[in-house]
Amino acid sequence: MFTRLSAVEERFEEVTNLLCDPDVISDTKRLRELSKEQSSLEETVMTYRVYKSVVSQMDDAKVMLEEKLDDEMREMVKLEISELALRKGKLEDRLKILLLPKDPNDEKNVIVEVRGAAGGDEAALFAAVLFRMYTRFAERHGFKVEVLEASPTDIGGYKEIVFSLGGRGAYSKMKFESGAHRVQRIPATESGGRIHTSTATVLVLPEAEEVEVEINDKDIRIDTFCSSGAGGQSVNTTKSAVRVMHIPTGIMVSCQDEKSQHSNKDKALRVLRARLYDYYMQQQNAEADANRRSLVGTGDRSERIRTYNYPQSRVTDHRIGLTLHRLESVLEGELDEVIDNLILHEQTELLKSHAHTA
Repeated sequence: MFTRLSAVEERFEEVTNLLCDPDVISDTKRLRELSKEQSSLEETVMTYRVYKSVVSQMDDAKVMLEEKLDDEMREMVKLEISELALRKGKLEDRLKILLLPKDPNDEKNVIVEVRGAAGGDEAALFAAVLFRMYTRFAERHGFKVEVLEASPTDIGGYKEIVFSLGGRGAYSKMKFESGAHRVQRIPATESGGRIHTSTATVLVLPEAEEVEVEINDKDIRIDTFCSSGAGGQSVNTTKSAVRVMHIPTGIMVSCQDEKSQHSNKDKALRVLRARLYDYYMQQQNAEADANRRSLVGTGDRSERIRTYNYPQSRVTDHRIGLTLHRLESVLEGELDEVIDNLILHEQTELLKSHAHTA
Protein backbone atom coordinates (compact mmCIF):
# COMPACT_ATOMS: atom_id res chain seq x y z
CA MET A 1 0.00 0.00 0.00
CA PHE A 2 2.74 2.47 0.95
CA THR A 3 4.68 1.77 -2.25
CA ARG A 4 1.55 2.75 -4.18
CA LEU A 5 1.06 5.85 -2.03
CA SER A 6 4.65 6.96 -2.68
CA ALA A 7 4.08 6.52 -6.42
CA VAL A 8 0.85 8.54 -6.25
CA GLU A 9 2.65 11.35 -4.36
CA GLU A 10 5.47 11.33 -6.91
CA ARG A 11 2.99 11.57 -9.78
CA PHE A 12 1.10 14.39 -8.02
CA GLU A 13 4.32 16.43 -7.74
CA GLU A 14 5.17 15.68 -11.38
CA VAL A 15 1.71 16.85 -12.55
CA THR A 16 1.90 19.97 -10.36
CA ASN A 17 5.23 20.90 -11.97
CA LEU A 18 3.87 20.21 -15.47
CA LEU A 19 0.98 22.61 -14.83
CA CYS A 20 3.54 25.42 -14.53
CA ASP A 21 5.15 24.51 -17.86
CA PRO A 22 4.46 27.18 -20.55
CA ASP A 23 4.02 24.48 -23.22
CA VAL A 24 1.28 22.82 -21.13
CA ILE A 25 -0.40 26.15 -20.30
CA SER A 26 -0.68 26.95 -24.02
CA ASP A 27 -2.23 23.52 -24.79
CA THR A 28 -5.84 23.77 -23.54
CA LYS A 29 -6.62 20.04 -23.89
CA ARG A 30 -3.44 18.94 -22.08
CA LEU A 31 -3.96 21.59 -19.39
CA ARG A 32 -7.51 20.35 -18.76
CA GLU A 33 -6.41 16.70 -18.59
CA LEU A 34 -3.56 17.42 -16.14
CA SER A 35 -5.76 19.68 -13.99
CA LYS A 36 -8.33 16.86 -13.71
CA GLU A 37 -5.58 14.37 -12.84
CA GLN A 38 -4.13 16.68 -10.17
CA SER A 39 -7.59 17.16 -8.67
CA SER A 40 -8.22 13.39 -8.59
CA LEU A 41 -4.90 12.71 -6.77
CA GLU A 42 -5.04 15.63 -4.33
CA GLU A 43 -7.08 14.11 -1.48
CA THR A 44 -5.02 10.89 -1.48
CA VAL A 45 -1.72 12.81 -1.38
CA MET A 46 -2.85 15.25 1.33
CA THR A 47 -4.15 12.37 3.49
CA TYR A 48 -0.89 10.46 2.98
CA ARG A 49 1.14 13.51 4.03
CA VAL A 50 -0.93 13.89 7.21
CA TYR A 51 -0.41 10.15 7.83
CA LYS A 52 3.39 10.51 7.49
CA SER A 53 3.33 13.48 9.89
CA VAL A 54 1.38 11.44 12.49
CA VAL A 55 3.85 8.51 12.19
CA SER A 56 6.76 10.94 12.64
CA GLN A 57 5.14 12.44 15.76
CA MET A 58 4.62 8.92 17.17
CA ASP A 59 8.28 8.05 16.60
CA ASP A 60 9.38 11.26 18.35
CA ALA A 61 7.09 10.54 21.31
CA LYS A 62 8.42 6.98 21.63
CA VAL A 63 11.99 8.35 21.72
CA MET A 64 10.91 10.69 24.52
CA LEU A 65 9.68 7.73 26.58
CA GLU A 66 13.24 6.36 26.62
CA GLU A 67 14.47 9.52 28.32
CA LYS A 68 14.36 10.23 32.05
CA LEU A 69 10.91 11.72 32.67
CA ASP A 70 8.88 12.37 35.78
CA ASP A 71 5.69 10.34 36.20
CA GLU A 72 3.36 13.14 35.10
CA MET A 73 5.32 13.82 31.91
CA ARG A 74 5.57 10.09 31.15
CA GLU A 75 1.76 9.75 31.39
CA MET A 76 1.28 12.75 29.09
CA VAL A 77 3.59 11.22 26.46
CA LYS A 78 1.80 7.84 26.71
CA LEU A 79 -1.56 9.59 26.25
CA GLU A 80 -0.23 11.41 23.21
CA ILE A 81 1.04 8.13 21.70
CA SER A 82 -2.36 6.43 22.20
CA GLU A 83 -4.19 9.39 20.60
CA LEU A 84 -1.76 9.41 17.65
CA ALA A 85 -2.15 5.62 17.25
CA LEU A 86 -5.94 6.07 17.03
CA ARG A 87 -5.54 8.81 14.42
CA LYS A 88 -3.01 6.69 12.49
CA GLY A 89 -5.52 3.81 12.30
CA LYS A 90 -8.28 6.08 10.98
CA LEU A 91 -5.94 7.56 8.36
CA GLU A 92 -4.89 4.07 7.23
CA ASP A 93 -8.56 3.09 6.77
CA ARG A 94 -9.18 6.27 4.75
CA LEU A 95 -6.10 5.65 2.58
CA LYS A 96 -7.28 2.10 1.79
CA ILE A 97 -10.56 3.56 0.48
CA LEU A 98 -8.78 6.33 -1.46
CA LEU A 99 -6.63 3.71 -3.21
CA LEU A 100 -9.64 1.72 -4.42
CA PRO A 101 -10.19 1.88 -8.20
CA LYS A 102 -12.18 5.02 -8.97
CA ASP A 103 -15.21 5.03 -11.24
CA PRO A 104 -13.94 7.05 -14.25
CA ASN A 105 -17.37 8.66 -14.53
CA ASP A 106 -17.64 9.89 -10.92
CA GLU A 107 -16.72 13.51 -11.66
CA LYS A 108 -19.03 13.82 -14.68
CA ASN A 109 -22.31 15.68 -15.04
CA VAL A 110 -25.35 13.43 -15.37
CA ILE A 111 -28.42 13.09 -17.54
CA VAL A 112 -31.38 11.68 -15.60
CA GLU A 113 -34.48 10.14 -17.18
CA VAL A 114 -37.56 9.71 -14.95
CA ARG A 115 -40.60 7.90 -16.34
CA GLY A 116 -43.98 7.05 -14.87
CA ALA A 117 -44.32 3.24 -15.05
CA ALA A 118 -47.03 1.05 -13.49
CA GLY A 119 -49.95 3.03 -12.13
CA GLY A 120 -51.18 5.39 -14.86
CA ASP A 121 -51.83 8.97 -13.70
CA GLU A 122 -50.59 8.22 -10.20
CA ALA A 123 -47.27 6.92 -11.59
CA ALA A 124 -46.89 10.11 -13.64
CA LEU A 125 -47.58 12.22 -10.52
CA PHE A 126 -44.94 10.21 -8.65
CA ALA A 127 -42.45 10.87 -11.48
CA ALA A 128 -43.05 14.60 -10.85
CA VAL A 129 -42.40 14.05 -7.10
CA LEU A 130 -39.08 12.34 -7.90
CA PHE A 131 -38.09 15.14 -10.29
CA ARG A 132 -38.79 17.71 -7.57
CA MET A 133 -36.80 15.62 -5.04
CA TYR A 134 -33.76 15.54 -7.34
CA THR A 135 -34.12 19.27 -8.05
CA ARG A 136 -34.05 20.01 -4.31
CA PHE A 137 -31.08 17.65 -3.88
CA ALA A 138 -29.25 19.45 -6.71
CA GLU A 139 -29.86 22.83 -5.03
CA ARG A 140 -28.31 21.54 -1.79
CA HIS A 141 -25.16 20.46 -3.64
CA GLY A 142 -24.87 23.43 -6.00
CA PHE A 143 -25.63 21.36 -9.10
CA LYS A 144 -27.21 23.16 -12.06
CA VAL A 145 -30.51 21.66 -13.26
CA GLU A 146 -31.52 21.87 -16.91
CA VAL A 147 -34.65 20.24 -18.31
CA LEU A 148 -33.86 18.62 -21.66
CA GLU A 149 -37.22 17.04 -22.50
CA ALA A 150 -40.57 16.76 -20.73
CA SER A 151 -43.90 15.06 -21.45
CA PRO A 152 -46.29 16.53 -18.85
CA THR A 153 -49.78 15.20 -18.11
CA ASP A 154 -52.95 17.29 -17.66
CA ILE A 155 -52.92 16.85 -13.86
CA GLY A 156 -49.33 17.92 -13.14
CA GLY A 157 -47.41 14.68 -13.59
CA TYR A 158 -44.84 13.54 -16.14
CA LYS A 159 -45.04 10.57 -18.46
CA GLU A 160 -41.33 11.26 -18.87
CA ILE A 161 -38.89 14.01 -17.90
CA VAL A 162 -35.24 14.16 -18.93
CA PHE A 163 -32.89 16.62 -17.24
CA SER A 164 -29.21 17.22 -16.60
CA LEU A 165 -27.43 17.92 -13.31
CA GLY A 166 -24.17 19.81 -13.82
CA GLY A 167 -21.47 20.05 -11.19
CA ARG A 168 -18.34 18.28 -9.98
CA GLY A 169 -19.08 14.80 -8.69
CA ALA A 170 -22.72 14.78 -9.86
CA TYR A 171 -22.45 11.19 -11.13
CA SER A 172 -20.77 9.95 -7.93
CA LYS A 173 -23.80 11.20 -5.97
CA MET A 174 -26.53 10.15 -8.42
CA LYS A 175 -25.31 6.84 -9.89
CA PHE A 176 -27.14 4.67 -7.35
CA GLU A 177 -30.54 6.16 -8.27
CA SER A 178 -31.04 4.03 -11.42
CA GLY A 179 -33.85 1.52 -11.01
CA ALA A 180 -37.54 1.22 -10.17
CA HIS A 181 -38.84 3.49 -7.38
CA ARG A 182 -42.10 2.41 -5.74
CA VAL A 183 -44.63 4.66 -3.97
CA GLN A 184 -47.40 3.57 -1.59
CA ARG A 185 -50.00 6.25 -0.90
CA ILE A 186 -53.66 7.21 -1.19
CA PRO A 187 -54.08 8.98 -4.54
CA ALA A 188 -55.97 12.30 -4.58
CA THR A 189 -58.30 10.72 -7.16
CA GLU A 190 -59.16 7.78 -4.86
CA SER A 191 -62.50 8.36 -3.14
CA GLY A 192 -62.38 5.18 -1.05
CA GLY A 193 -59.13 6.13 0.67
CA ARG A 194 -57.36 2.94 -0.38
CA ILE A 195 -53.55 2.83 -0.57
CA HIS A 196 -52.27 2.35 -4.12
CA THR A 197 -48.84 1.15 -5.20
CA SER A 198 -47.29 2.78 -8.28
CA THR A 199 -43.82 2.86 -9.77
CA ALA A 200 -41.58 5.21 -11.69
CA THR A 201 -38.25 4.29 -13.25
CA VAL A 202 -35.08 6.36 -13.01
CA LEU A 203 -32.10 6.07 -15.35
CA VAL A 204 -28.91 7.99 -14.54
CA LEU A 205 -26.36 8.38 -17.35
CA PRO A 206 -22.93 10.04 -17.15
CA GLU A 207 -22.89 12.92 -19.62
CA ALA A 208 -20.32 12.24 -22.33
CA GLU A 209 -18.12 14.89 -23.88
CA GLU A 210 -17.88 15.15 -27.66
CA VAL A 211 -14.33 13.77 -27.60
CA GLU A 212 -15.59 10.62 -25.84
CA VAL A 213 -18.46 9.84 -28.21
CA GLU A 214 -18.14 11.07 -31.75
CA ILE A 215 -21.42 11.12 -33.67
CA ASN A 216 -20.96 10.98 -37.43
CA ASP A 217 -23.55 12.83 -39.50
CA LYS A 218 -23.94 9.80 -41.79
CA ASP A 219 -24.94 7.68 -38.77
CA ILE A 220 -27.91 9.81 -37.71
CA ARG A 221 -31.29 10.69 -39.16
CA ILE A 222 -32.92 13.93 -38.00
CA ASP A 223 -36.69 14.51 -38.35
CA THR A 224 -38.55 17.66 -37.37
CA PHE A 225 -42.20 17.90 -36.32
CA CYS A 226 -44.64 20.21 -34.52
CA SER A 227 -44.36 19.98 -30.74
CA SER A 228 -47.45 19.27 -28.66
CA GLY A 229 -48.34 19.89 -25.04
CA ALA A 230 -50.08 17.84 -22.35
CA GLY A 231 -53.08 15.97 -23.67
CA GLY A 232 -51.86 16.32 -27.24
CA GLN A 233 -52.98 19.90 -27.93
CA SER A 234 -50.70 21.76 -30.32
CA VAL A 235 -48.53 24.34 -28.63
CA ASN A 236 -46.40 25.18 -31.63
CA THR A 237 -47.36 25.35 -35.28
CA THR A 238 -43.74 25.49 -36.48
CA LYS A 239 -41.62 22.36 -36.81
CA SER A 240 -39.38 23.11 -33.81
CA ALA A 241 -39.46 19.61 -32.27
CA VAL A 242 -36.59 17.32 -33.23
CA ARG A 243 -36.23 13.54 -33.36
CA VAL A 244 -32.73 12.11 -33.78
CA MET A 245 -32.15 8.44 -34.63
CA HIS A 246 -28.74 6.80 -34.39
CA ILE A 247 -28.95 4.30 -37.24
CA PRO A 248 -26.21 1.78 -36.15
CA THR A 249 -27.73 1.24 -32.66
CA GLY A 250 -31.38 2.19 -33.26
CA ILE A 251 -31.27 4.59 -30.30
CA MET A 252 -33.80 7.40 -30.75
CA VAL A 253 -34.12 10.72 -28.89
CA SER A 254 -36.87 13.33 -29.22
CA CYS A 255 -36.75 16.87 -27.89
CA GLN A 256 -39.47 19.52 -28.08
CA ASP A 257 -38.94 21.50 -24.89
CA GLU A 258 -37.50 24.60 -26.57
CA LYS A 259 -39.19 26.89 -29.14
CA SER A 260 -36.06 26.83 -31.29
CA GLN A 261 -35.32 23.83 -33.55
CA HIS A 262 -31.59 24.50 -33.11
CA SER A 263 -31.85 24.36 -29.28
CA ASN A 264 -33.92 21.17 -29.42
CA LYS A 265 -31.36 19.57 -31.75
CA ASP A 266 -28.48 20.47 -29.36
CA LYS A 267 -30.34 19.01 -26.38
CA ALA A 268 -31.31 15.86 -28.30
CA LEU A 269 -27.67 15.30 -29.31
CA ARG A 270 -26.55 15.72 -25.66
CA VAL A 271 -29.01 13.01 -24.57
CA LEU A 272 -28.06 10.80 -27.55
CA ARG A 273 -24.36 11.16 -26.71
CA ALA A 274 -25.02 10.10 -23.09
CA ARG A 275 -27.13 7.12 -24.20
CA LEU A 276 -24.47 6.03 -26.70
CA TYR A 277 -21.72 6.36 -24.09
CA ASP A 278 -23.80 4.20 -21.75
CA TYR A 279 -24.57 1.72 -24.56
CA TYR A 280 -20.87 1.25 -25.40
CA MET A 281 -19.90 1.05 -21.69
CA GLN A 282 -22.60 -1.61 -21.12
CA GLN A 283 -21.19 -3.62 -24.02
CA GLN A 284 -17.64 -3.35 -22.65
CA ASN A 285 -18.76 -4.35 -19.17
CA ALA A 286 -21.07 -7.20 -20.23
CA GLU A 287 -18.30 -9.80 -19.99
CA ALA A 288 -17.05 -8.54 -16.63
CA ASP A 289 -20.62 -8.28 -15.29
CA ALA A 290 -21.20 -11.93 -16.09
CA ASN A 291 -18.38 -12.80 -13.68
CA ARG A 292 -19.08 -10.14 -11.05
CA ARG A 293 -22.56 -8.83 -10.36
CA SER A 294 -22.92 -5.15 -9.49
CA LEU A 295 -21.95 -4.41 -5.88
CA VAL A 296 -25.10 -2.45 -5.11
CA GLY A 297 -28.05 -4.49 -6.30
CA THR A 298 -27.86 -6.38 -9.56
CA GLY A 299 -27.54 -3.30 -11.73
CA ASP A 300 -30.75 -4.36 -13.47
CA ARG A 301 -32.59 -1.15 -14.32
CA SER A 302 -35.98 -2.76 -13.74
CA GLU A 303 -34.94 -3.81 -10.23
CA ARG A 304 -37.03 -2.31 -7.43
CA ILE A 305 -34.53 -0.30 -5.44
CA ARG A 306 -36.56 1.93 -3.10
CA THR A 307 -40.05 2.27 -1.60
CA TYR A 308 -41.61 5.54 -0.43
CA ASN A 309 -44.47 4.77 1.99
CA TYR A 310 -46.61 7.85 2.73
CA PRO A 311 -48.94 6.49 5.48
CA GLN A 312 -45.95 5.50 7.65
CA SER A 313 -43.63 8.34 6.47
CA ARG A 314 -41.09 5.64 5.60
CA VAL A 315 -38.38 5.34 2.96
CA THR A 316 -36.70 1.96 2.45
CA ASP A 317 -33.71 1.26 0.22
CA HIS A 318 -34.02 -2.46 -0.51
CA ARG A 319 -30.42 -2.95 -1.69
CA ILE A 320 -28.87 -2.25 1.70
CA GLY A 321 -31.89 -2.73 3.97
CA LEU A 322 -31.87 0.91 5.10
CA THR A 323 -35.14 2.35 6.43
CA LEU A 324 -35.65 6.02 7.38
CA HIS A 325 -38.81 7.34 9.03
CA ARG A 326 -38.64 10.83 7.55
CA LEU A 327 -40.26 10.65 4.15
CA GLU A 328 -41.02 14.38 3.94
CA SER A 329 -37.40 15.51 4.37
CA VAL A 330 -36.16 12.89 1.86
CA LEU A 331 -38.67 14.17 -0.70
CA GLU A 332 -37.33 17.68 0.02
CA GLY A 333 -33.98 16.50 -1.32
CA GLU A 334 -32.33 15.33 1.93
CA LEU A 335 -30.95 12.21 0.26
CA ASP A 336 -27.43 12.34 1.66
CA GLU A 337 -27.93 9.74 4.40
CA VAL A 338 -29.23 7.23 1.84
CA ILE A 339 -26.52 8.01 -0.71
CA ASP A 340 -23.69 8.01 1.87
CA ASN A 341 -24.79 4.57 3.09
CA LEU A 342 -24.87 3.24 -0.48
CA ILE A 343 -21.35 4.60 -1.10
CA LEU A 344 -20.13 3.09 2.20
CA HIS A 345 -21.68 -0.27 1.26
CA GLU A 346 -19.95 -0.25 -2.13
CA GLN A 347 -16.59 0.71 -0.58
CA THR A 348 -16.94 -2.08 2.03
CA GLU A 349 -17.68 -4.65 -0.68
CA LEU A 350 -14.75 -3.40 -2.78
CA LEU A 351 -12.40 -3.63 0.21
CA LYS A 352 -13.58 -7.21 0.83
CA SER A 353 -13.04 -8.21 -2.80
CA HIS A 354 -9.57 -6.60 -2.80
CA ALA A 355 -8.67 -8.41 0.43
CA HIS A 356 -9.63 -11.73 -1.21
CA THR A 357 -7.58 -11.05 -4.34
CA ALA A 358 -4.58 -9.55 -2.50
